[in-house]
Amino acid sequence: MRVFNDVNELTKCIGEEIGVSDWLTIDQNRINDFADSTGDHQWIHIDPERAKSELGMPTIAHGFLTLSLVPMLTSQISKISSVTRGINYGTNKVRFTNMVPVNSKVRAKSKLLEAQPKAGGTQLISEVSIEIEGQDRPAMIAETVSIVFE
Repeated sequence: MRVFNDVNELTKCIGEEIGVSDWLTIDQNRINDFADSTGDHQWIHIDPERAKSELGMPTIAHGFLTLSLVPMLTSQISKISSVTRGINYGTNKVRFTNMVPVNSKVRAKSKLLEAQPKAGGTQLISEVSIEIEGQDRPAMIAETVSIVFE
């Protein structure tokens, strides 16, 4: 994990890759739990037999499951010691660029794009890619927006 003393120190890294998270295995239980939480029970996610027989492949994670992992995975990448709180403000753009087959390992890679004052804090815009182990193309690329307060 990369530790910054304060936001000022982080802003010197605009345009740079900040780091990568640990790998996380996306198992069928996680996919099923996400389906139950969201009500998205599309068979390509939760029915291994049908996915195998009709598509010739294993089940795949929901795109929004991949997106939902961003806060957890990016929290492993960096920390700003002076920050007292932060909020997820949104995303400017999200693209699901590859499927995540069950039992794949994924990790986040973060690049700081912008930092500017907002609402008494600092708005950070980052490009977050969710990589799949052994694949050239990431599962997802998102431009995330957060606000941190010191």
